Amino acid sequence: MSVKKLIAGNWKMNGSLAANEALLRALASGMPVQSVCAVAVCVPAPYLAQFQAMAVTLPALDGIDLGAQDVSAKASGAYTGEVSASMLKDFGCRYAIVGHSERRQYHFETDTLVAEKTQQALAAGITPIVCVGETLAEREAGQTESVVKRQLAAVIHANGHCISEIVVAYEPVWAIGTGKTATPEEAQAVHAVLRAQLKAATDHADRVKILYGGSMNAANAASLLAQADIDGGLIGGASLKAADFLTIIAAAVV
Repeated sequence: MSVKKLIAGNWKMNGSLAANEALLRALASGMPVQSVCAVAVCVPAPYLAQFQAMAVTLPALDGIDLGAQDVSAKASGAYTGEVSASMLKDFGCRYAIVGHSERRQYHFETDTLVAEKTQQALAAGITPIVCVGETLAEREAGQTESVVKRQLAAVIHANGHCISEIVVAYEPVWAIGTGKTATPEEAQAVHAVLRAQLKAATDHADRVKILYGGSMNAANAASLLAQADIDGGLIGGASLKAADFLTIIAAAVV
């Protein structure tokens, strides 16, 4: 079991220079004096520089790590529009989301590609937040366990020697942006499956944080975070509201 939980905000394709500044200032002013958990915000690529600049003038942002929402599977080269892990590192990114369900669905990302992106992040010293999760049809067909294990297996196969350095996020696709949420017991059951899979792959599985990423919000965070194998949350919409995000952070007391 991980000692310190991680609450990571995923802004998705939202934000503006003015809105971001207001949100970050509100978060900085509301962060606990003594950190109770690790906190990160994964912002759109154009705003990485804004966060980096604000962190210099706003020391309270020291308690919040910077993350990206994606990373290229290539190190460099003729890949127009791609952003490499080394570029993210230049902006001080500590985390990068890989394999988010929206990337898998809208950009047709495969398990193999997600594994390659994980490799690139790790090689640059960035912690990949590897997303896995099933659709509603897969859940109703009783395929939840086989789907998430297949998705994670691809990453383990390609990165076995350093798999303990990743973060895993379980995001049931049917609970993203729908207002639906897995019950704490349903989420815990899948997290336990993922933990067992990690334990079979590494002696350091307890180092791997497994986050819940299916519409965690201010109202349900405490009950989800109380589960044995839920080590934090990957927060979507609620991360754009300072009060809600700070409430979730406060619920992540070890």
